[in-house]
Amino acid sequence: MRELSISVYFARAVLRNAVAIGLDPMELLRKNRISPRLLLEEGARISIERYADLQVSTMLAMQDESLGYATRRLPIGTWSMMCHAVIGCETLGQALNRYCRFFQLFDSSPWPSFLEDEDHVRLRLQANDDIALQAWPVELMLFNAHRFCSWLVQEHLPVQAVNLSYPAAARPEDYRHMFLANPVHFEATHCELVFSTTLMEKRITQTEQGLRHYLRHPVLMMLTQDFPRNSWTAQVRDQIRHSLHEMPELGTVAEALEIHPQTLRRRLSVEGTTFKEIKNQLRRDTALHFLGKQGISIEEIAHRSGFSEASAFIRAFKGWTGLTPYTYRKGL
Repeated sequence: MRELSISVYFARAVLRNAVAIGLDPMELLRKNRISPRLLLEEGARISIERYADLQVSTMLAMQDESLGYATRRLPIGTWSMMCHAVIGCETLGQALNRYCRFFQLFDSSPWPSFLEDEDHVRLRLQANDDIALQAWPVELMLFNAHRFCSWLVQEHLPVQAVNLSYPAAARPEDYRHMFLANPVHFEATHCELVFSTTLMEKRITQTEQGLRHYLRHPVLMMLTQDFPRNSWTAQVRDQIRHSLHEMPELGTVAEALEIHPQTLRRRLSVEGTTFKEIKNQLRRDTALHFLGKQGISIEEIAHRSGFSEASAFIRAFKGWTGLTPYTYRKGL
C-alpha cells in the first residue's frame, strides 16, 4: 500500500454531526488510534488508513452512510447495493446514469443528476430549494463518484472541471490530491464534475469478483487506488519513492525519465506542483505511515523517510504536523 496521509480537516468533517445523535467523537478517535489533540492543530495530518477506518466507524455508529449531512439517513449497505446495481453495465455512460438514478430513489438532498450535451457530461449535485450545499459532503460525493468511475474502468479518469459553488474550504494541495490534479474551480454556478462525452463509451472492465474485493473496504480502496498514470507528478513520485532513503535530486530523476530538468520543472508546474513539494509530501506521508507501526525507532523512521539525521527529521515533522514524532506516536 502506498504511504499516504490526509488533512485533519477531513477527520473533523467526518465527526461534525456525531455529537447531535449522542456519540462521543473522542471515543471514535481513540478507537481508530487517532490522537484527539491532532484535531486541534490546523496543519496536522493523519495516515490514510486511520482516516478510512474513522469514516467507516462513524458511519456504523451513526447508522448513516451520509454521516448526517443528507436530509434523510442513508442506511448502511446503500453504497454496496449501488455497486451491485451498476456493475452489470457495459459502458461508463450507462454506469454513471444508473449511479445517479439509484441515489435519486432515496428522496434525499443533495442528489446526483446526469446531464449530457454534445461535448460534455456533467454529474451535477442538486438540492431542495431550502437546502444550502455544504462544502465537505459535496466534496465527498464528487470524490466518491470520480474514484468509483475510475475503479469501474481501471484508470484515473480525466475531469475537464470540478466546479464548486463556494470558496475553497480546504488547502489547495488537499483539493489537488482529492481530485488528482484535475482543475478545480470555486464559486461556480453549480457543484459538478464535467467529463468529456467521449469517455462515456469506455467499457466497464471490473467484474463481480473484483467487486467482492472492493467491498471489503470501499472507503480505503477509493482513497488509495492507483492505476497506471502518465502524469509527470505520478512518474516523479514513483522515482522518488523507489529510492527515498537516498533522496534523489531533480537532475537525477529527470535523467531517469529521459527529460531535461527545466522541462520537467515546467511540466510539474503545469500539473500544479513542484519537485520539492512532491519530495516533502512523500517524506511526510512515509513518516506518518511508519509512526503508526510498533517496533520501529524514530531514527529508523527518519532514515526511511529520506533524512540522514533524526534531528532534521524531528524539525521537519513538527513543521508538518505541529507535533514532534514522539508526541504524535504517544497519541496513537
